[in-house]
Amino acid sequence: MNNFFFGIYPYIALSVLIFGSIARYERDPFTWKSSSSQLLRRRQLRLGSVLFHVGVLTIFFGHLFGLLTPLWIIDALGISHSAKQVLAMAVGGIAGVMALVGGGILFHRRWTDPRIRKTSSVADIGILGLLLAQLVLGVSTIFASAQHLDGHEMVKFMHWAQGILTFRSGAAAQIADVSLIFKLHIVLGLTIFLLFPFTRLVHMLSVPLRYFWRPGYQVVRSRRSAPLPAHSDAEIKQARVAAAKSRQRPQPAE
Repeated sequence: MNNFFFGIYPYIALSVLIFGSIARYERDPFTWKSSSSQLLRRRQLRLGSVLFHVGVLTIFFGHLFGLLTPLWIIDALGISHSAKQVLAMAVGGIAGVMALVGGGILFHRRWTDPRIRKTSSVADIGILGLLLAQLVLGVSTIFASAQHLDGHEMVKFMHWAQGILTFRSGAAAQIADVSLIFKLHIVLGLTIFLLFPFTRLVHMLSVPLRYFWRPGYQVVRSRRSAPLPAHSDAEIKQARVAAAKSRQRPQPAE
């Protein structure tokens, strides 16, 4: 089972995450959205959303750096394994509590408000519940990590994650003897990756960078005092035919 969950399941989850997201974007682009409920109830959303998103993004990039940075780079920077683990525990603990409090506010808001509950799908509530469970497991790993402050356990997870990404055989064996709480944390994280393309989490991939260079738009209200005169269907059709013929007419040579 260890080889399946930590040697095979990661590739299943990552494959579904990548190809499922691409397929959804190509097949159903109009479902690629966060489906915000801000208009229904704004009071709790502001605080909960800020705490949750700041905490989750800090955790995400912290895991990305902590697991995928080669050991020789960390050694070259003069960061000891024990110092790296203590830093990860401190930053991850603060960010985890922030995300947990924010996620709890969002879950309470979505579960107890009748209007928001009615506009929420099973996937909306279910994925938020899984994220909260993952945050609880993540914060709980701090107590297990505190028993191995030499950083040795952390190095095992780095070897495992880098072995998975580089298709190294035997990657699952690197974490065969770690604490159960870590294994549950990894399996639930991979399950969230597996469900990612089928939930509103896909909006994480839609970073609006194009807003920085797209041309500006100006909406101008009409100053017309009276509505335009109504036209019959025949007149509209005749105008369309005339416009189409004018576009097809060859332009005179200059």
